[in-house]
Amino acid sequence: MDKNFKVRVSVGVFMFAVALIALYTFDSIPFKIIYSLFSIVAAVELLTFFKKKVSTLTVILAIIEIIFLILGSVFAIRTDLKHFWLVILGVPGYDIFAYLFGKLLGGRIFKKSRPFPHISKNKTWEGTILGLTTAILLVTITLFMTDSFATDYIYLLCGPLALIGDLFESFLKRRFGVKDSNEIIIKKPFFEKLELVVGGSEGHGGFLDRVDSTAFACSVLLIVLLFI
Repeated sequence: MDKNFKVRVSVGVFMFAVALIALYTFDSIPFKIIYSLFSIVAAVELLTFFKKKVSTLTVILAIIEIIFLILGSVFAIRTDLKHFWLVILGVPGYDIFAYLFGKLLGGRIFKKSRPFPHISKNKTWEGTILGLTTAILLVTITLFMTDSFATDYIYLLCGPLALIGDLFESFLKRRFGVKDSNEIIIKKPFFEKLELVVGGSEGHGGFLDRVDSTAFACSVLLIVLLFI
């Protein structure tokens, strides 16, 4: 078991425990504050990318990503506990199981084949397919258990939206020439300590890497729900 995997698991468990406590205290207000702070730090990380490259495309991509971060925070602040749990099951659910299945089965079924080689070369067909399947299954079971499938079926999109959001951030980082979202900012003493929350220089790779999928999924859900 490599060190990166251990760090990801340890930090993931810690963050889930903190999120769980924050969700169930004071009407989820602590969670909404924490999520918003994560988005702010993620935006700071994103702005440091311009130290590497500035072009019309990178400016446009950064603006789009910041819009996602803002709308994601708006959704987190506006939504209730039940509906944010659907997001958690669909988005982090996809991220976690795609990573685990990719580690366990990656390349064993679809040998020498990757679904997105030019955007995210580490993603595998096994991880992507099984991650999406698991996320959709978790949301579906929850919707039927709460008898809310007819009204909340839109949350079945959380898994696919998580994948798209993750790919968008991977494309963004590739255009900037950045490997991890914290690789520039972590060199500052204050942010070096702050980044320990998400694994430091190993593990999650930065706050933006933690909220990118959720921000995109929540942005789309917010817009769709406003119309329907």
